[in-house]
Amino acid sequence: MFNRKIIPSRFKLAKTFALITLFLSLIVRIILYSLSLNTITPSLFNFISILSIGFFFDIGVISYALSPYVIYLLVIPSKYHGSKLDKILTKLIYGILLFIFIFSFLGEIPFWQEYHRRYNFIAVDYLLYTYEVVQNIHESYPLPLLIGCILGILFLGIKYTVKTDAYKLTFNSKNSLAQKLPIAFFIFSIFLLFHFYIKNTDAEFFQNINVNEIAKSGLYSFFAAYKSNELNYHDFYKTISKKKADSILRNKYDTKQSVLINTHGIKRKIKNKGVEKKPNIIFIGLESLNARFMTAFGNNQNWTPTLDSLAKKSIFFSNLYATGTRTIRGIEAISLSIPPTPGRSIVKRSNNENLSTIGHIFRQKGYSRTFLYGGDSHFDNMCHYFSHNGFDIVDRKKAHRINELLPTKRLHISDNETTFENAWAVCDQDLLKKSLKIIDQQHQSKKPFFNFIMTSSNHKPYTYPKNVIEYPPGKDIIGSIKYLDKSLNEFFNIAKNKPWFKNTVFVIMSDHCAFSAGRTEINIENHHIPALIYNIKDIENQQINKLCSQIDIFPTLFGFLNWDYTSNLFGKDIRLMKTNDERALIGNHRKIGLLKPQELLLLETSKKYSNYYWDKKNNKLNIKETNFDLLNETITYYQSAFYMFKNNDLKIN
Repeated sequence: MFNRKIIPSRFKLAKTFALITLFLSLIVRIILYSLSLNTITPSLFNFISILSIGFFFDIGVISYALSPYVIYLLVIPSKYHGSKLDKILTKLIYGILLFIFIFSFLGEIPFWQEYHRRYNFIAVDYLLYTYEVVQNIHESYPLPLLIGCILGILFLGIKYTVKTDAYKLTFNSKNSLAQKLPIAFFIFSIFLLFHFYIKNTDAEFFQNINVNEIAKSGLYSFFAAYKSNELNYHDFYKTISKKKADSILRNKYDTKQSVLINTHGIKRKIKNKGVEKKPNIIFIGLESLNARFMTAFGNNQNWTPTLDSLAKKSIFFSNLYATGTRTIRGIEAISLSIPPTPGRSIVKRSNNENLSTIGHIFRQKGYSRTFLYGGDSHFDNMCHYFSHNGFDIVDRKKAHRINELLPTKRLHISDNETTFENAWAVCDQDLLKKSLKIIDQQHQSKKPFFNFIMTSSNHKPYTYPKNVIEYPPGKDIIGSIKYLDKSLNEFFNIAKNKPWFKNTVFVIMSDHCAFSAGRTEINIENHHIPALIYNIKDIENQQINKLCSQIDIFPTLFGFLNWDYTSNLFGKDIRLMKTNDERALIGNHRKIGLLKPQELLLLETSKKYSNYYWDKKNNKLNIKETNFDLLNETITYYQSAFYMFKNNDLKIN
């Protein structure tokens, strides 16, 4: 690949970049090997195999980096070689690429020391939580020395580039397009080979996982992790035997009301006494609404008069907690009723079609199912997830996607139906007005319907239509909270006069709290969210104070409706929980935990765990001696959820 005779002079800089990158990668691989001598059995064969596999993957990474530059080299005519613009662009791109690779290589060493892995989803997370990462680097390493090392290596790399006349030969080249095509074709071929046929797991030739990881390329592993969107639970978190986890889990779900069907897992028949009710069900997901924003939880600013009024006329859940800190975590918890598995939400992962969601239970009961969102539901993969799990879609889709083929119907929120929109979505008033139109149409079909409506106005940049409330848009979250509440007020004022209202139950719950994403520590108060079930017939208004989770809200509703159904959901009917069963599953960043009325057990990467007393009144956590029964229960929930998804146990048979 690097023979002087077959590589045109115009590609001299590309060749030099490849050589520097291969050399630095070799040095890093040797360092990682030396750091792992206590966990591997050193042998000459293994060492040579590691370097060979590593070289192969490094060539693939280089092809990714060089392909855009090669296109540039092909399209620029020879008469412009060495022009001022050519020199500026080439040197700038070369310096940036070299800096990125040097930074990546240096970063792999401390990453390996902590996790004994190449870059994975934890490294992907670092891009999402830059503040915490910068703070951690600042506290863990001498920044001047670190920056000095990067700049020093960059200086040496550029000095070597100058010494080998790489700039000079590249800029003085008069190579024709015909002379450049063969090497360009070779580089593109390698790129296509890796892009379509080579997987990161293809480097795993050895029994020892550390040897496999050393053989890989850090950057290739990084992008493989970004694509897969997951963090392997067994590699990074405390585990117990599958047999023990199954035993603990099945004991939690084998009751008089739920009879286990299989010899493993939690698939079960749920039985409830009484005559089944089949009202229409409308779920309204409230974007970023903390419990403490409501008067019901002590706020004296009257931000949410509509919600507070509804809470008094509903089944109101005062002690319910969100599983995560993002909307797709909330959607995952609500629709799949599952603990938050490590990595990204299942909503964003591959192989998330035809799952045992609440939508499947509604289908068992003869309901239509529709997901309504004010933005383009392709964001965060919501469109794919809902449509491939049986939901029709209503959203503000982009023009080029209007004729896109989906397994279910997709309707458009048109320009005529839009009075205001920002980067996220149309305003909540427009979304809820569109929802009323859809509901009117659904009512004509005489078939019960389930609608999943996801609001978005209560989100930065906190903009909404002017003159709707007496608070300037775009200022802060207070205005958007008031606007969301006003939108709900208008929606219910219209809905109450509709013929379908008396036979419609409304479930209202926040997806997650505001000000919670991006924090490295668990703040339990920032998982406390409001939830209520409104307008359910023959059920007295009540407040349920048991500690519970987002995953429990729909199993509880199904209980109120006296439904018998087949379930693979982790959620339970909150009313049937005994005191020692009360719990909430919460996660943040890479920490996942099980919250009990007075304590919290957290699982962390590197197979660490911590047990805390929870002072709810002051929202404080104090470390305590580990409760190993609680530890095993916590492991069971998360390990089992990960296993069930990965092994297709959540698929509908």
